[in-house]
Amino acid sequence: MNNLIDIKNLTKQDIAQLFLMADKIKSNSKKKNRKILRGKTVANLFFENSTRTLVSFELAAKRLGAHVVNLNLAKSSTAKGESLKDTIQTLQAMDINAFVVRHSQNHVGKEIQQWLNPEIKIINAGDGNNQHPTQALLDTYTILQHKKKIEDLKIAIIGDVKHSRVANSLIDILHTLGNQKIHLYGPKVLLPKQSDKGIICQSMNEVLGNADVIVMLRIQKERITDNSVPNMKDYHQNFGLNRTTLALANHGCIVMHPGPINREVEISSEIADNTPSVILEQVANGVLIRQAILATLLQKS
Repeated sequence: MNNLIDIKNLTKQDIAQLFLMADKIKSNSKKKNRKILRGKTVANLFFENSTRTLVSFELAAKRLGAHVVNLNLAKSSTAKGESLKDTIQTLQAMDINAFVVRHSQNHVGKEIQQWLNPEIKIINAGDGNNQHPTQALLDTYTILQHKKKIEDLKIAIIGDVKHSRVANSLIDILHTLGNQKIHLYGPKVLLPKQSDKGIICQSMNEVLGNADVIVMLRIQKERITDNSVPNMKDYHQNFGLNRTTLALANHGCIVMHPGPINREVEISSEIADNTPSVILEQVANGVLIRQAILATLLQKS
C-alpha cells in the first residue's frame, strides 16, 4: 500500500495488515508509539467542514510523534485564487511527508497524486460523494470487534445511500471481504440505481429483519442538487431507527452511524445513546485506524 485513495485498491491482506497494525499500536505504550513517526510531517488539507475526521487525523499523527499542519483554508492562498495544484506543490516544497485531503471534488486524490513526488503519501479523507476509505476501515474494524465472520453477516444500510461516500466505501470493503448480504433502504430518490451495490429493500421490515449490523446514514443535503430532499417531519416515521424498528433486527445486532447524527430524524436518542449503539466506539477506533494507516504508509518512507 503506497497511498490510500480508494478502498477498492486494498486487498484482503492489506486490510488484515492494517488491522494488525492497529492492534499493535493499541497494545504499545504511549512512549513507544510517539517514536514511530518522529521527524515526519503530516498536512491536513480539509476543503470541507469536518469535526471527527480532522481531529482524529490530527490526534493520530501527534500520538505517533509526527508534526502536524492544519491548513486554514479560509485564510490560505486558495481563498485568494491560488489553484489546488499550486497549493499542493508549494507545501510539497516545505518537506511535507503526507497529505490528508478532504475535498468536494470526486477523484481529487488521483489528480493530486500526479503532482506529488512518489515518496510523498496521500490519504483520502473524503472526496465528494465518491469515497471515504478511512471511515470504511474503522467501521469494519469496529464490526469485527463484535462479530466474527464478516462474510456471513446481514448488513443493513439505511438512509441517503445515493449521495454517501461512507456507504460507497463500506459496501466496497465488505465486498472485498466476501460479504454479499448488504441490504439497502431509504427514500427511492436517495437509493443507488446499481444493483451491484446491494439488495434494495422495500420496507423497514425487509431491511431490518434478521439484521446483524445496522448502519444509519444522514441525508446529505449539501450534495443534493434537485428537489429530492424528503419531508423531514415524516422521515423518522418511515425510515428512522427507534426501539420499535430496532426490534425487527437480530438479538445482539449492533447499530452504527458515521456522524454527524441528526437526532430524531434518522436515529432516536434512545438508540444513539444506549446499547446496541457502537457509535462512540467508531469514533475511538477512528483515531486508532488512522494511526495504523499513517504508520503503515510513513514508516517505510
